[in-house]
Amino acid sequence: MMERVQKLIAAAGLASRREAERWIEQGRVTVNGHPAKLGERADPARDRIEVDGNLLAAAEEHVYLMLHKPTGYVTTAKDPEGRPTVLSLVRNTRARVYPVGRLDLNSEGLLLLTNDGELANRLMHPRHQVAKTYQVKVRGHLTPEAQVQLEEGVPLEDGPSAPASVANVRETRSHTWFELTIYEGRNRVVRRMCETLGYQVARLLRTRIDFLQLGDLRPGQCRPLSDAEVKRLKEL
Repeated sequence: MMERVQKLIAAAGLASRREAERWIEQGRVTVNGHPAKLGERADPARDRIEVDGNLLAAAEEHVYLMLHKPTGYVTTAKDPEGRPTVLSLVRNTRARVYPVGRLDLNSEGLLLLTNDGELANRLMHPRHQVAKTYQVKVRGHLTPEAQVQLEEGVPLEDGPSAPASVANVRETRSHTWFELTIYEGRNRVVRRMCETLGYQVARLLRTRIDFLQLGDLRPGQCRPLSDAEVKRLKEL
């Protein structure tokens, strides 16, 4: 079946479609020995498609997983420091899945993993503003002024944070819990927002990505997404 070359590369799990387009522009992709062109179509059953001289493997069946990431795991495929990675928690699939976005070493909660590069890129792209909700525990008491600033934008070294929402504020003697929903995916943005306002984050748990909820999934546990959940993700 004839498909655009960049779509075939994305379907094989090598890259997102956008990244595959860059590879084509860089001359890294060939079809039957000649450099591929953007928009060119090919049939993997008849045509020889190579990326960096390596034959494009047949497309893997797409796998979509939800993981409850525990603290102490890095959100990468490999870690040069030898720390455990989230992929070591995925045991019931032979597919090469990769994290969608990241949670830092000391953060926990809902993390998606897939070999569908196109969907992963869509969920991470700032244009789509996919909502991510966290339970945040900070030291001290959250003032009304700090809550307003979290919602309207906190000045950070790489630009102000995007508008967010704060809900369910609960205070203890020495800490405050609150629910924070953000619509961006910059590195450690929740921690940096809180630290800029003078609050040290004691715990950070992601509980939702748009309609997907962590629910009763326990730390370290993983489950496949249902067909209905995958369909809704692709419609975001």
